[in-house]
Amino acid sequence: PSRATQAQSVERRWRRWLGNARVRVSHLYLPLMMAALSGWSHHRLYLALDTTVLWDRYCMIHLSVVCCGRAVPLLWRVLEHGSATVAFEAYQPLLRKARWLLRQHPDVMLLADRGFANHELMRWLQASRWHYCLRLPCDVILHGASKYPSIVGSLYPPLGEARLYRQVRLWADGAYRCNLVVATVKGAKQSWAVVTDELPSLQTLWQYALRFRVEELFLDSKSGAFELEDSRLRCEAALERLYLVAALAVLYATAQGMSVQIAGLRQQVDPHWRRGISYLKIGLRWLKGVVHKGRHLLTPVPLLPEDPQPVFASKRAERDFYDEIWFSRVRSLTCKT
Repeated sequence: PSRATQAQSVERRWRRWLGNARVRVSHLYLPLMMAALSGWSHHRLYLALDTTVLWDRYCMIHLSVVCCGRAVPLLWRVLEHGSATVAFEAYQPLLRKARWLLRQHPDVMLLADRGFANHELMRWLQASRWHYCLRLPCDVILHGASKYPSIVGSLYPPLGEARLYRQVRLWADGAYRCNLVVATVKGAKQSWAVVTDELPSLQTLWQYALRFRVEELFLDSKSGAFELEDSRLRCEAALERLYLVAALAVLYATAQGMSVQIAGLRQQVDPHWRRGISYLKIGLRWLKGVVHKGRHLLTPVPLLPEDPQPVFASKRAERDFYDEIWFSRVRSLTCKT
């Protein structure tokens, strides 16, 4: 425990810690995260790759584990880069480290938005033997979906329809063969075009949609529970160390929330009849009760690979969720290339 009693002393200690180059983020965080994933060896592990920008100056690259409706940080990197679009070389080290860390996990799927779809990532995925669901930009050239090469945007179906293409080839050189699902989803701002190495189906869209869980993590980190944007730090290494604190809090509070759920104590912190808030918020509320109400601190459990009670704020929210990806017409085509 710190001996500092004055607010300025506490701030100085934090500044020294954030500027300490001997603090190794991966050495402190990864052993805990890998222990939290100890029960996932027989379950598919979804990894969401995404970026977020701080103050239009720094780009944070995230590789997160999708777990029970939310995302939990696995690896991250901060660059002085004012755009959310980054080159493959910027996030390749994260992928390499993740592949080594998860070498005992036989079933891993990478989820990524259209800014990551490129030759280098496809080549890496084929070598890694990971599965993938990647969204394509509308101007990517395809071979096999029609008589002549065409762009993805020309294949978008009408509202409420989906088309499944097997064995298309990507880009002008046609170097990569994969399967494609194009769909115009009700309520979505734009049509989707998602490529996968697995058989194309409507399940492909559900899998890709898991990527959006990382947006809630960004919201909690930047301006929600942890207010990263209020730090005013202007140093990549210091931001990575500060995010270590947020990531540890997310991991511990999520595990604590799962312990609360398993112990049957959820309704002490969640007013909904069925679970209506995330395990992160359940854990944070329980921890506040430990401090202010004398509750007992529960032993955290490893992250659950299957959700015992999916979160919905109401029956209408549950109905809307399951009706979100719904189609009146689905066509399946095999391309001859």
